[in-house]
Amino acid sequence: MPRSRRLGAVIPEFNPSPKQVEMLHRISSLIASDLSMDEVLGEVLGLTVSATLCDACLVYLVDQGTGEIVLRASQLPHASELGVLRLQAGEGVTGWVAEHKSVVALSSNAGKDARFKQFPALIEDTYEAFLSVPLSSAGETIGVINVHHRKPHEYSAEEISLVTFVGEQMGGAISRASLADENIRLQEETAELKRELETRKVVERAKGILQRNHGLTEEEAYLRLRNESRRMRRPMKELADAIILAEELNRKRTVDPVAG
Repeated sequence: MPRSRRLGAVIPEFNPSPKQVEMLHRISSLIASDLSMDEVLGEVLGLTVSATLCDACLVYLVDQGTGEIVLRASQLPHASELGVLRLQAGEGVTGWVAEHKSVVALSSNAGKDARFKQFPALIEDTYEAFLSVPLSSAGETIGVINVHHRKPHEYSAEEISLVTFVGEQMGGAISRASLADENIRLQEETAELKRELETRKVVERAKGILQRNHGLTEEEAYLRLRNESRRMRRPMKELADAIILAEELNRKRTVDPVAG
């Protein structure tokens, strides 16, 4: 039976070595910096690997919309799984850690633990030792850091404390990066909606001109615009703008023949 250790609110006392103090300074500088989500996740991986000398590290984040736990970063390449591999709360050791806000340390035969769920796409799931630690922000679990060693490895109280510290401190940085990413996404969506509205207005105006000048129905005017856009491989808005400009120039010539 694999050795397992559950740590709840009580975390082993952490007395940092000089190297670890340097790492803590690094965390402090990262927290104060303006990094993107991918950059923050990369730093979480780097700090964790440096702290544990592990063979693999994975970072999962909780999807606030669905409550699922999503693989977001990996020390080993898992391009097709990032953002795709998902767990429910309580599913696998990772889901258990997220649900219970507790650490799990399995020193050997990690795959034999009753909570363990293996994913064929993750070579890490075949490794012997496994440490899973919550990522938290403002007291809420926002993700999980998983550490893997190929061979049996007894996770010391110092290792557990350090990775827990990384999870607690970097959780806030992740939350801020997530909020910044969300703000950017909302700004982009707003800009796109404005562009779509502007395009709709211009196309509607151009359709009206075609209907009036060529005796077309609304549908016929739209089809003419669309087909011409495809034929010329130009955006429909660009053609609509050209039609409106031509109409305005023609109106000016009608009003003031000398100016034309």
